[in-house]
Amino acid sequence: MVLKTFGWSFAVTALGLVAAVFYGGWTALGVVAILSVLEISLSFDNAVVNAGILKKMNAFWQRIFLTVGVLIAVFGMRLVFPVVIVAISAQLGPIEAVDLALTDKDRYQELVTDAHPAIAAFGGMFLLMIFLDFIFEDRDIKWLAWLERPLAKLGKIDMLSVCIALIVLLITAMTFATNAHLHAGHADKAETVLLSGVAGLITYLVVGGLSSYFEDKLEEEEEREHEAEEEAKRTGKKQSAVLLAGKAAFFMFLYLEVLDASFSFDGVIGAFAITNDIVLMALGLGIGAMYVRSLTVYLVRQGTLDDYVYLEHGAHYAIGALAVILLVTIQYQISEIITGLVGVVLIAWSFWSSVRRNRALAAAEGGSGSDEKSEISSGV
Repeated sequence: MVLKTFGWSFAVTALGLVAAVFYGGWTALGVVAILSVLEISLSFDNAVVNAGILKKMNAFWQRIFLTVGVLIAVFGMRLVFPVVIVAISAQLGPIEAVDLALTDKDRYQELVTDAHPAIAAFGGMFLLMIFLDFIFEDRDIKWLAWLERPLAKLGKIDMLSVCIALIVLLITAMTFATNAHLHAGHADKAETVLLSGVAGLITYLVVGGLSSYFEDKLEEEEEREHEAEEEAKRTGKKQSAVLLAGKAAFFMFLYLEVLDASFSFDGVIGAFAITNDIVLMALGLGIGAMYVRSLTVYLVRQGTLDDYVYLEHGAHYAIGALAVILLVTIQYQISEIITGLVGVVLIAWSFWSSVRRNRALAAAEGGSGSDEKSEISSGV
């Protein structure tokens, strides 16, 4: 089952790593490997969420999502979007950006480095909002309960995430403006940092709004479908219920596309914290994209990884760490190794915590019972 599900992912991984060696030697292989692991770790919660929704869809819509949907939201976002974001930030056409990356790496690197403050501010704010909205939400299961309980209480304040994100952006822009006096030609970029950060915040709010819209539509259609099924049982007519099921599946598909695109976006932005080389980025993100598909299929068919309840927490803490790193890199250079390992360590820690929780719950089955299990489920 594992080989059947992950076979193509393993093949793409091998080809991608070999291509990295030919492209830039062992250093390039290391960057692609780290980028792939980070992308896979960030995409795990994507696969979990997708699988949870995908289980409600019939075989036809599952195939649509895993083919057309993956091509649009996963490969399109991960492979095409890095070209677009570099082209926009460096004021180049997409073809020019790709050609420059392949034929004049020094000039391309110069343009990307020059545009890095805007990219980092935009991406840092987007990722920071994902992290803040997660930690300020009250959840039944808490990983670091000593931290998440008080944050969940603070999260009851309306728009707290937006306020904190804007404060962080202002501090970042003011710090950059202050240091700009020491670097000739950098004065205008303080304004660029501020505008790019606001654009990142707006993008997150738009994506979140669309996701909520489609989720509400989905709930409405599911309620109507249930009512239609009840009516069909009383009248003996089944056609209307089938028709509504198709509409519900369509709205579910649209919701999945928006949601999947938003998850893909954080992986793309996070990649800029690892490398500005578009070839290495495409290789690493391409490998990660394949594992998103494989993980989604595996979860739909097996569902066993849902037991590792802290992995979603670990992924979001990794997103928060990447947000901070991106904002810091506006002023200071941070090793790519450190950036990659932070996410890996957080994911590994959350996985081990999940394993320990499962063992404790299993032991509690024959122990004191529900009170003890309730304490274990609430976090550490």
